[in-house]
Amino acid sequence: MPGVSISQGQRLAQSQVLSPQMQQSLNILQAPTLELRHMVSQELVQNPTLESESSEISLEEAGLEQAERDDDFDGEFSRLSKMDDEWREYMSQSQTRGPRTAEDEERRQFLFDSLTAPETLAQHLESQLVAVSISAADRADVVRLVGYLDERGFLSTRLREIVFEEGIPIERLERAKKVIQGLEPAGVGAETLQECLLLQLERQGRLDSLEYRLVASHLEELARRRLPDLARRLKVPVERISQAAEVIGSLNPRPAQDFATSGQNMYVQPDLAVEKVNGSYVVTLNQEAVPRLRISNTYKDLMTRTGTGDEVRGYIRERIRSGKFFIQSIEQRQQTIRKIAEEIVERQQDFLDRGPSHLRPMNMAQLAEVVGVHETTVSRAVNGKFMKTPQGVYELRYFFTTGLETESGESMSNVSVKAALLELVRGEDSAKPYSDDAIVKKLLEQGVKLARRTVAKYRDELGLLPSHLRKTY
Repeated sequence: MPGVSISQGQRLAQSQVLSPQMQQSLNILQAPTLELRHMVSQELVQNPTLESESSEISLEEAGLEQAERDDDFDGEFSRLSKMDDEWREYMSQSQTRGPRTAEDEERRQFLFDSLTAPETLAQHLESQLVAVSISAADRADVVRLVGYLDERGFLSTRLREIVFEEGIPIERLERAKKVIQGLEPAGVGAETLQECLLLQLERQGRLDSLEYRLVASHLEELARRRLPDLARRLKVPVERISQAAEVIGSLNPRPAQDFATSGQNMYVQPDLAVEKVNGSYVVTLNQEAVPRLRISNTYKDLMTRTGTGDEVRGYIRERIRSGKFFIQSIEQRQQTIRKIAEEIVERQQDFLDRGPSHLRPMNMAQLAEVVGVHETTVSRAVNGKFMKTPQGVYELRYFFTTGLETESGESMSNVSVKAALLELVRGEDSAKPYSDDAIVKKLLEQGVKLARRTVAKYRDELGLLPSHLRKTY
């Protein structure tokens, strides 16, 4: 083809590719405790040279019977010669010996039925669909739309945006939304606070009431407590407006607040504990949280046994090498987590003594430099790891916060600032609540200089209403 030139050439380039072992090591470092226990149980099944020093993990979590660990030596030797794939197949078959009886199944089901957990909003709504007469397609749309509800029970994503994300026609989404709004709790499925309140009033049979009119057309004036103006405009006594305001104030602006969120951790097993011993804080690892592993002596003996073929010896050597690296990765994980925790404790003495309002600002780069690891290693190590302190159980990531400089030149974390703001609001006169400007001045008196917009931002993050909405009469 004219004008086209094809040629071959060589080019040198450097690229960094993580080996499978390094990827495994990083996964072990990042894994929360429960996930790591699962990884250990899988490795015990896949690598016959590994065994746990704890009978609990080796027999229950790995699913291996003691009889298989004490099997005939010659039979073990024969099976090893079939290599890894056949070994894994054998081990998977050995996990289930004999059918379960009806009594076993009944006992197992009773155990599962006895485990309880707080109900999520999604579970609560979907359980009500059984009594709703709708088609299977509409039911699927409702379940899909429930996934878009936020922690308040609101549809924070507009329906027209969901149309593009899910490819569902707007008419079907509107039908699904109407179904959700007919379920309990009242007000769920609303897109705005106004819609949420109107749904609750409608459920109470107040569709033609003064309360409904106020929320539908005068919510802003009501929020600003302009009761005399509303009374003149609607030609009703101020007392009647005040009574209506009380009814509206009794409605729930967050209908989903009593339900568990689907992603929350119901049970936390701390990886570390901090205790004060002889006036100093000491960090200890929860050794029971992570099983201790070792290389089985059975396979060490096989390596030295006369008559062991090169192929089998090579297989065992590779399995032992892999097992040692797995054990070393767990030990390295534990040491890294402990070093990071010790540095956190060293920097956060005031927090441990006096609580969250005295948390100091700290970033991962600072700790990485002291501990002698990369910043990304710190990030992986603190992910999903928890520490029991005198102030409660906290995720290690909690201690890394940004901060600001006070008037005296000291550093103060944004968590501490929020705690101070919250304390101010809790102690205010409810008849004369602090405005954002007043909070700015009060914090300045404590040596904390903040812009008004920052106060408004922190107040919103704490779930605190503006002053005119916090005011009571």
